[in-house]
Amino acid sequence: MQLLVDRLRRDGRIFKRLQSILPKDLGVKNRIAIYKATDLQGNFWAILHISQKSKIFIKDVKKLEEIYSKLVIFADHNFKHKLIIIDSPLCYKAKDALLQALWKVK
Repeated sequence: MQLLVDRLRRDGRIFKRLQSILPKDLGVKNRIAIYKATDLQGNFWAILHISQKSKIFIKDVKKLEEIYSKLVIFADHNFKHKLIIIDSPLCYKAKDALLQALWKVK
């Protein structure tokens, strides 16, 4: 988690609270790191961190949206900001779909 905090700090995002949520709690079998965070202004952030070897396509974007909807139900909160950190290649159509769904892609 320290690597994630350092990476977010380099981007100028500082959180006063960062809580990790296990994918198993959401009923997700994907290997993904899920975080619920609160920034210094009190805004809530949903953060997904994906690192996989294969490229991310449109079908994966639909799975990510399902994971986000499960997170909203689990946390009982509608997040103001959605951030996704991807350490693998990203299809340009998938990136466009994420941006249209109001995700901030890093």
